[in-house]
Amino acid sequence: MNQNRIWRLRNHHRGLEQRLHDERRRPYPDALVLQDLKRQKLLVKDELFLAEAGLEPHRLQPVPA
Repeated sequence: MNQNRIWRLRNHHRGLEQRLHDERRRPYPDALVLQDLKRQKLLVKDELFLAEAGLEPHRLQPVPA
């Protein structure tokens, strides 16, 4: 299953890279869209690093009220 997850993460990362490339090529790129795509790409990259190391991402649990 880990290899399948890595494959999905790599594909997602490539898709985000393509969307970044497409946005940058527009006559007037949207800075907020670029910022969000870069943020998403970094999150996927971090998750991919952990998956390749055989680790699970740390998920913060909500603090009980």
